[in-house]
Amino acid sequence: MGKNNQEYEDFLLLTKGAEAELVEKKSRFIATVRPVSSEEEAIAFIDEMKKKYYDARHNCSAFIIGSNAQMTRSSDDGEPSGTAGKPMLEVLLGSGIRNIAAVVTRYFGGTLLGTGGLVRAYSGVLKEALESCETARQHFGVKCKLKTDYNAVGKIQYLIAGKEIQTEDTVYAENVEMTVIAPIEEYDRLCKEIVEATSARAEIEEIERLYYVQPIE
Repeated sequence: MGKNNQEYEDFLLLTKGAEAELVEKKSRFIATVRPVSSEEEAIAFIDEMKKKYYDARHNCSAFIIGSNAQMTRSSDDGEPSGTAGKPMLEVLLGSGIRNIAAVVTRYFGGTLLGTGGLVRAYSGVLKEALESCETARQHFGVKCKLKTDYNAVGKIQYLIAGKEIQTEDTVYAENVEMTVIAPIEEYDRLCKEIVEATSARAEIEEIERLYYVQPIE
């Protein structure tokens, strides 16, 4: 048996990153956000930003990998402990976006901001960058193949049309084969309804269980 359906929570996947800039008491903060799919990608991105902004005082970072935030990391990169990386990570976690990495670069302006000022600056510039990012909602579902004869295909198409089910492919040959993705909470009921509607003439073959992009209404 698989996990309980309730364990598969929706999440936002970053599809396009962004940048933002903030000046606070002459210190310049530059936030860069990018999609990453692994720890290796995140580390490579952070290293890239450190090379790009090699003359900056700090390049603080945070990233989240996995649908349930299975991996999280953050770095203050020389700032007082807890004033940069941790607040940045909290912003990322609060956004609900996963597979995301952020670097906030600071060019020191000569005036100390204090602990609270640093937290506000690092959090604020990152929030601004997130507002310009693009995301796609990921929902857990089941990809399956439906095989039926031409007499029953209309009934199946009618059932699917009334639900949040995505049709990936339809092949018309000796019989009709449809590849669809159904939300996990709809799958069992869908199978039952197809069997009843087609008098058990349709075959349902589960291909895989996966997260897929569900349009945001």
